[in-house]
Amino acid sequence: MATRRSLHFVFKVGNRFQTACFYRDVLGMKILRHEEFEEGCRAACNGPYDGKWSKTMVGFGPEDDHFVAELTYNYGIGNYKLGNDFMGITLASSQAVSNARKLEWPLSEVAEGVFETKAPGGYKFYLQNRSPPQSDPVLKVTLAVSDLQKSLNYWSNLLGMKIYEKDEKKQRALLGYADNQCKLELQGIQGAVVHATAFGRIAFSCPQKELSDLEDLMKRENQKILTPLVSLDTPGKATVQVIILADPDGHEICFVGDEAFRELSKMDPEGSKLLDDAMAKDKSDEWFAAQNKPKASG
Repeated sequence: MATRRSLHFVFKVGNRFQTACFYRDVLGMKILRHEEFEEGCRAACNGPYDGKWSKTMVGFGPEDDHFVAELTYNYGIGNYKLGNDFMGITLASSQAVSNARKLEWPLSEVAEGVFETKAPGGYKFYLQNRSPPQSDPVLKVTLAVSDLQKSLNYWSNLLGMKIYEKDEKKQRALLGYADNQCKLELQGIQGAVVHATAFGRIAFSCPQKELSDLEDLMKRENQKILTPLVSLDTPGKATVQVIILADPDGHEICFVGDEAFRELSKMDPEGSKLLDDAMAKDKSDEWFAAQNKPKASG
């Protein structure tokens, strides 16, 4: 499974301005590309919403060799309710810690040299105050699971991930497709995994020819397929094929054909400007809406 890659985690965001500040100014990530859509995604990339939305990819470097964040913004929706499903992203960056202190972004030291902070919307990030051990500072994504062994069977035996670490006592395991890629950490919790409305999605790529085999495997194993194999269009960019799965706890998983995705995910030098222009329009629309509010009678 060395040909499979971890790609990104999808977050729903309610405030693009604050969110951009966190990822750009605190974490130090770059805007890799920004895209606007007039209607909901056929694979529910933006959640169960049919209206206008945008996608902003942010990361420390190109998507070819960095794990990044996909920020989906649904116009008109200002907040989402958090569940207990997403437990955090861990990254190694002394610069991010320095940025947070300089900007007075809230930090709390949860272990020696490890600081917890939150992105707008409440999503947790753990910042290790050190230089990254690899070219990509993003080390792992942690998801909650209700039955560790059942989840390991799914992620390792069915999806082909290598188990790097396993601790029965702490009910945690670390998995991945390659040594130099962002890892997936599964953390056992008491009770059910609750996704609420803020639920995200983790994405991986594989050779396009493997997608139909993966779909067949999930059907044979009676596993949940949220979106059968489908082609997704992005205006002016490559069309990609994806399949959306759900693990035993309902975590959404996207597999996309690697060849077309590499074309789609090329960094757009205009990405940051496109986002800034969209946010400026948001501000302008808010101002006009405020000016045009009916005056109170009497």
